[in-house]
Amino acid sequence: MDRREILEVFKKAGVLLKGHFLLTSGRHSEEYIQCAQLFKYPNYSETISKILADKFKDKEIDIVIGPAIGGIILSYEVAKQLGVKSIFAERENGVMTLRRGFKINKGDRVLVVEDVVTTGGSVKEVIDIVKEKGGEIVGVGCIVDRSTGERKFNEELNSVIKFNIETYNKDECPLCKKDIPVVKPGSRKLKK
Repeated sequence: MDRREILEVFKKAGVLLKGHFLLTSGRHSEEYIQCAQLFKYPNYSETISKILADKFKDKEIDIVIGPAIGGIILSYEVAKQLGVKSIFAERENGVMTLRRGFKINKGDRVLVVEDVVTTGGSVKEVIDIVKEKGGEIVGVGCIVDRSTGERKFNEELNSVIKFNIETYNKDECPLCKKDIPVVKPGSRKLKK
């Protein structure tokens, strides 16, 4: 699929939203990527996940892991394409951890996936878990790379598509100046 075809899938699934959004970083934007909408459609999930999995098909991988919530379905779909195990990390008392009997053994080769990477904070937390358990990171993949090169992890990032969405400090936000109501999308609460 080329960029135009991927954007068409995003449009059909309602992934790219327009409005006034408060991001997890505290910044504001006129656009928001909501990959959860993609996962409502199994055929789109499978298609987009296959594009991502294909970027890692030549690597030896034992486990695909993603952070809850955005990485759960993606981890499963990518693992299915690669024929390996899928697990996810989740927050417990504010700390990303493995639960539900999920394990990473010393020497396991692990692919970390996430739906959207902006700062890469959740991905970094998952990478730290993998390394703490003795696993080896073989790569990081995401559907949408919004990081513009600035992220909290050093591992190479492969994405299905890249977006550069303009963001603003609250004091400089043109939408705030127009009194357009702000919406807080996403799955993580803003830390105050």
